[in-house]
Amino acid sequence: MIQTTRTVLRVFQKEDLSALHAYAKIEGIGESAGWKYHEYMEETEQLLHMFLKNTNTRAIVSKEEQKVIGHITVYEDSEEGRADTKELGFVLNPNYQNQGIMTEVVQAVLAHLFSNGISYVYACCFQNNIGSKRLIEKCGFQFDREGEFFSDSLNQNFLSYEYVFTKEQWDKSTANT
Repeated sequence: MIQTTRTVLRVFQKEDLSALHAYAKIEGIGESAGWKYHEYMEETEQLLHMFLKNTNTRAIVSKEEQKVIGHITVYEDSEEGRADTKELGFVLNPNYQNQGIMTEVVQAVLAHLFSNGISYVYACCFQNNIGSKRLIEKCGFQFDREGEFFSDSLNQNFLSYEYVFTKEQWDKSTANT
């Protein structure tokens, strides 16, 4: 479990279904991350079942409200399969965006990864996802390259920006705090 000032990151639980559906059903939220919004609760049930099996995906729980407000996944390196490299993916309920919550979460996950032998962390976003682009840059990731991502569920190809944060960079930035 990882904690920030306002959140707890924990594995998903069956009781999280309605809170997960509350943001998964919003048109545009999933699409900005490469998946179709959920029209039906059954779609969210399938996603939750996946999350229950995948301990790399953590629920972002508001300490104040004690409910799930988003999620973050730490993926294996998809490019070269390096053990010292991870990739982040994250989604936050729009009611909690632009409050610095996801910045707290990403910083806490970076601290956890870099203190556990990871040297490189990537974060990618679609080029038209300005909010994620700003967040990634605000968190200190450096632009690495442009890329492409094909979404099976949307049957669409997206141009992306790929960013990297290195342990060396992290050590320098935290030495001053």
